Amino acid sequence: MSNIHLYTAQTPNGIKISILLEELGLPYNVTDIEFSKNTQKEPWFLEINPNGRIPALTDTFTDGKPISLFESGSIMQYLTDRYDTEHKVSQLNHFNRYAPEKIEYGINRYRNEVRRLYRTMEIQLQSSTSGYLVGNRCTVADIACWGWLASARYSGVDMAEFPLLDEWVHRMLKRPGVEKGRHVPSKHAYEEIQVLTSKEMDKQAEKGKSWVQAGMKDDSK
Repeated sequence: MSNIHLYTAQTPNGIKISILLEELGLPYNVTDIEFSKNTQKEPWFLEINPNGRIPALTDTFTDGKPISLFESGSIMQYLTDRYDTEHKVSQLNHFNRYAPEKIEYGINRYRNEVRRLYRTMEIQLQSSTSGYLVGNRCTVADIACWGWLASARYSGVDMAEFPLLDEWVHRMLKRPGVEKGRHVPSKHAYEEIQVLTSKEMDKQAEKGKSWVQAGMKDDSK
């Protein structure tokens, strides 16, 4: 029996896990980690993840003992290895929105890197017969990537450059597990982002800039 508790926030990395849990049909509890309150650095959370990052997850292992997991990739590996018995699913934003000053080199460097990665996935979809990134169905590869692709516009990337990838984003949105999981622990803003102007997105980012900078300063100690 699972005893899963997810500690997360509304970020591309955070929703990877909630989407996977929904796709696998697993019951779980959720704690919203509030960055603005520096919850991820509180002693009780550091006992779960000494690195002070989300997502993190606790569960009861097969031997009956509690376990703690962190880093999205390792959590996804654990969940699929243990619970996917039917094989159902076998850094630009910082420079663009949260840096204290606009550094064109950083923005251009990472935006070009994002475009390169998007182009790689676009090419992969050209040869896909299923409409998904790997194999003949939705897998953890799709789930791991979706949150970042859904925030493309916020990163300043025009998805019109990648029509197959844009179709894939909307195809994933039609999956009940993705639709439910993306709103954990709070409402996902994909639709809202699509109609915001660049100035409106900058204004929205200002709300989070202070705790992003404070967190970086705290990490450097």
